[in-house]
Amino acid sequence: MTRLSPVPYEEWDAEALRPLTGGRKVPPSNVLGLLLHHPALAESFLTFSAHLLARNSLPDKVRELAILRVARRRGCRYEWEQHVLIGRRAGVTEEELEQVRAGADTLVNRAVDELETSSTLSDGTYARLAREFDSRQLLDFVFTVGAYGMLAAALNTFEVEPDAGLGDGDSR
Repeated sequence: MTRLSPVPYEEWDAEALRPLTGGRKVPPSNVLGLLLHHPALAESFLTFSAHLLARNSLPDKVRELAILRVARRRGCRYEWEQHVLIGRRAGVTEEELEQVRAGADTLVNRAVDELETSSTLSDGTYARLAREFDSRQLLDFVFTVGAYGMLAAALNTFEVEPDAGLGDGDSR
């Protein structure tokens, strides 16, 4: 039982979803159903989310590893299960998923952990990231971590269940 049940699919506001869907009909999704309790917020957040998912300058695999680390740290089952699927499509391997789960000392894990812990990056981690990424990618990395941390807080607070048929539930 969730604290705030998703808006029923038949009642979805297609215009509020347009920034993410482009007007296409999408299958039911508990996160979209949650956001549609507040259509203006949904439209604004999904505009930003569309950038993070579709126009992000990071390599897809790096983006997904960062999101997965946020989900793991935050114990967000919904985010974890969704992004395991997306991550696999982006080339994330089982070994890399285990590194995320274990908190292995990879550059992405370290950067996410620092941002989640202190809202900044140490000089050493920043220097390592700056050798790998240009300025746009650095911005996209920090904003991706922040946005998915915020989304995890909402999903956890409202106890949003993963969509039917997803994953192993191993987010903690």
